[in-house]
This record gives sequence, structure tokens and C-alpha cells, in this order.
Amino acid sequence: MEIPDNLKLKIGLLPDSPGVYMYFDSEGKVIYVGKAKRLKRRVSSYFNRVHSVARTNILVKNIRDMKYIVVDSEEDALHLENSLIKEHKPRYNVLLKDDKSYPWICVTNELYPRVFLTRETPARGAKFYGPYANVSVARTVIELIRKLYPIRTCRHSITHDSIERGKIGLCLQYHIKNCMGCCTGNISVDEYHKYIDGIRQILSGNTQQLCDYLVDEMGRLASELKFEEAQLIKEKYELVDKYRAKSVIVSSHISDVDVYAVLRDNNCAYINYLHLRNGAIVQCLTLEYSVKLEETDEELLSMAIAEIMAKFDRKPREIIVPVQPECEMEGVQFVIPKIGDKKKLLDIAMKNARQFLVEKLSHAEKLNPQQRTMRVLTTMQRDFRLEVLPRHIECFDNSNIQGTNPVASCVVFKDAVPSKKDYRHFNIKTVEGPDDFASMKEVLTRRYSRLITEGEELPQLVIVDGGKGQLSAAVEAFDAMGIRGKVALVGIAKRLEEIYFPGDSVPLYIDKNSESLRVVQRLRDEAHRFGITHHRNRRSKGQTVSVLDGIKGVGEVTRESLVKHFKSVKRIREATLEELASVVGAAKAKVVFDGLRDIESK
Repeated sequence: MEIPDNLKLKIGLLPDSPGVYMYFDSEGKVIYVGKAKRLKRRVSSYFNRVHSVARTNILVKNIRDMKYIVVDSEEDALHLENSLIKEHKPRYNVLLKDDKSYPWICVTNELYPRVFLTRETPARGAKFYGPYANVSVARTVIELIRKLYPIRTCRHSITHDSIERGKIGLCLQYHIKNCMGCCTGNISVDEYHKYIDGIRQILSGNTQQLCDYLVDEMGRLASELKFEEAQLIKEKYELVDKYRAKSVIVSSHISDVDVYAVLRDNNCAYINYLHLRNGAIVQCLTLEYSVKLEETDEELLSMAIAEIMAKFDRKPREIIVPVQPECEMEGVQFVIPKIGDKKKLLDIAMKNARQFLVEKLSHAEKLNPQQRTMRVLTTMQRDFRLEVLPRHIECFDNSNIQGTNPVASCVVFKDAVPSKKDYRHFNIKTVEGPDDFASMKEVLTRRYSRLITEGEELPQLVIVDGGKGQLSAAVEAFDAMGIRGKVALVGIAKRLEEIYFPGDSVPLYIDKNSESLRVVQRLRDEAHRFGITHHRNRRSKGQTVSVLDGIKGVGEVTRESLVKHFKSVKRIREATLEELASVVGAAKAKVVFDGLRDIESK
């Protein structure tokens, strides 16, 4: 790969120390920012080989200049890289897609502190708790606090001077007992701060100490026979206990731990972050990254950890991760658990990441229903190695019981949803006995010969319910009609959901959670249901007609009238002479009534 002379010179002078490098294009714009434990080795690796990812080769071709910054450690390089990416937003870097401000709960530093929800950046003077990835969770916590403690909600600046001068009067919140009247000094500062201490415990996740206090207070009031006050304390205890029960998920011995899980989906990565204190989750959010080059899970994890550290101004002692991050951090122990409570925490983090993706897709589909259709069709095109999107899919299934009344069904999906008006039934005509392979060949030949003759559009994908035998019969039919290369053909085996392709003896196993497999399973189940229904109807009709055919003097019109009215042979047999006469007349009714009795007596 040809390297510009100015870059050759700079690469040759690079140090072997940790640092951050920036690549510039011909217009002087930053197109990539990276970090390295050894700058010279890392930067040289871009130019001394052809990369497996085409986008990386395009990046290298566009590099016209480079700058670098040397730092003391790899961890410093990670944090500097994070800040430079945010500042320049380079085209080829992994970018945090949703860098919104999350809600925090603020406890102000005033004579009578206030507690409220805010999206402002934490500032000095006040204490901020959070952030909360879901604003409804934050509002629930605020609601709990207000039920437990009668703290003020007003924005007045309350000081000793304002209380002495009576500048602020009592409001409605005081009269409905939601506030103790801080503005007029009805509650002492020390007593009010006891409320704030309890609130801080809840927000910090240290609810056990608060519960112990409430239990002791409840016992003291009960011993003094103050049962009404004890009941109020009990209600507060139940609120806190309910809140704690929702938060505690593992052993309370796990304290002050961060957890990260990585989930990929196409060109996006979702990293869920949990922070636990005393076994309770006090922070939970998911970061979404747009992946540009060949970034590994280790690289993405390092970036997410740097982002969380910068956002929340914290550095934990222990971090639970699925893989070892690319960057080592002084004083931080990375744990990759295989079993136990810590593995459960990792599973919960992954579950949260998946839920975030599900909610994102569901929200997008509500705004644009066609988006889901295109995603499913694109996934099927990739999984089934198709040249075009499978907008029109047909699935076939044979149905017979001990070789009797053999039938087949054809169900049609258009844009991945059933098109029931296009469903078709087939009564097998040329095959004798239970021969599924020959039956499949007959049905496919009849179906597509007719479509070709009538000039109708052929499907992009045909699925036959069965393994290699049914698929081979389908291939013979397609070859005979000359549509083998025009219509894609696959078979699905029932037992292990294997997908067979013509000419390939090794089946394809699609991911059990894949949307492609779900669509194919639905097609197969619908074809089976549709075929069984037709088979039962035909068998029932055959039984009805055979019984009535044995009665001399009963013709086709009489049979059809009776079947249409009574629906089954059983009901015809159970009908009285008068009921039969009301349908076919007295004379024919007598013939049918006597004939059925004669058959039963034989």
C-alpha cells in the first residue's frame, strides 16, 4: 500500500509509548481517532497490510496526515480518545448514538433541602443520585420519598432571616399535610435533616439501615401504646421493603460492583451498565454504539467503561464483564464469571441489553411498520442465500391417514404475512397409496404448470415440509418445468428444524431465535393446519356420502340437502321422521329414515 511521504516520516518518528493518534483527510478534517499502548506499532499496522474489512481499507486510502498525543498510561489514552471522539465525531469511529442527558435526583444544599428530578449536569453544592435510564423509575423513587417524608416541594429560598421576618406564608401543601411548614419554621432544621438522611439512604441503596430504624421506632411506639402512630410507621416500612424487594436481585454480600454486557445487532452494539450497592441495583442504562470498522467486543467494552467513568465520575474497584477489556486500568479488577451470583448479574445485564433492543425495534416498527417487513425479508434473503428479497413465499404439505383421502395444501405469505385468499387445496389424483414423494411432485407440477400457463408471477421462495426425500421430488418437478433456476427451493425437516438446500446433503441450522426460522415455522404450521382441516372435511364428507349412497331411492339432490342442513351423518341418524320431512319432504324422509334403520340393523 502506497504511503504518502509525510506520513512515512511521521510513522518513523513515532514513540513506543501509550498515546492517542488522529488521522486527517485531504480537507484537514479528523476522520479517525484511536488509542494505542504502543503508538508506533499500532499506527504502522494500518499501512503494512491489506485489511479484511473493506471499510478499513477505504479509511487508509483517505488518510493524508496524522497527529498524536503521548500520555502516561493506556488508561489515560482511553479517556483522551473518548473525549476527542466526542469533540470531532470522526466518520470512521464507533460513535455513541444516543448521548442524551439522563435524569438525576437532586438533593440541594440548603437550610431545608429540596429533593427533585432534573436533567441538568451535576454541579457542586448539591448532591446528585443516578442517573436513571428510565424516567418513570426516577419518578417512582420520588413518589416513594414523598410518601415517606413530608418534605417541601416549593422553590422558595428559606433562610433564618426569611423565617424571622415571615416573608413566606404557609401553602396548600402544609394544610394537606404534605409539608411540615419549613417556610415558617414549624419544623426544626435538625428534625428536617433526619428526613433528608433517610432519603439519602434510599437513594444510595442503603435501605437496610432505614428499615432497622423504622422497625425500632414501630416497636417503641407500640410499647407506649401509640398504636395509630405505630401503624403509620408500619406503612412506611412496608413501602421501603417493597422498594427494596424490587431492587435486590442477588446476595447482599456483593457490594459496590459495576457490570457490563455486550450485545451486537448488525452494525450496532448495545452495552448495558449496572451498578450495584449492597446487592441492589442503583444505576442501570444501555449505551448504543454505531460500529464502523472491525471493532471487537473488547474494544467496545473499553470505550463504554471510559464513557461511564466520565459520565458518572466514578472508578469502581471491581467490574464484572463478559470478556477482558482491551485496556488495563490501575486499581480495577476485571472479573469474567462462569457460575454463581456474579454470572447471574452478567445474565441480567445481557437481558437488559436485549430488552433495550426489543423496545427500540418495537418503537421503530410502530412509527414505520414497513421497516420490520424489510428487516425480516432481508434476514431471510441472507439466511437462505437468495438473490432477491422473498416477498412471495409458498409452502407445501402433504396429509393422509393410512393412505386414505390423500391431500396437499399450499399456503402463501406475501411480505412475511399470510395471504389467505391465495391458499390452495389439492386432492391427490395420480398417486395410489401413501407416497409422500410422488404426491409432492404431483402437487408442485400442477401448481406451477398452471401459474406458468396463465402467465402469473412465480414466488421467490418455495418451501416443502419434509427432509431430503420431499426436496428431491420437488427438484425433479422443478427441473421438468424448467423453473429450477428461477425459483429458490428449500426443505424443512420436522424433528430438528433443519433446512435442506438442493444438492447439499448437509443441512443448515438457523439460530433458534432468528426471525427467518420463525417465519418458516409459521409457514410450515399454517400449511399443516390448512391441510389437516381439508383432509378432515373430505374424510367426513366421504363417510356421509357413502352411508347415504347405500340407500335405494336417495339421489344427489337429497344427499346434498341433508348434509347441508344436518352437517353430519350422526345428526342425520339422530333426526326424527318429522325433522327429515321438513328438509326433503315426507316421502323422501320415509325412505331415508327406514334406510338408515336397515343399515344399523345389519
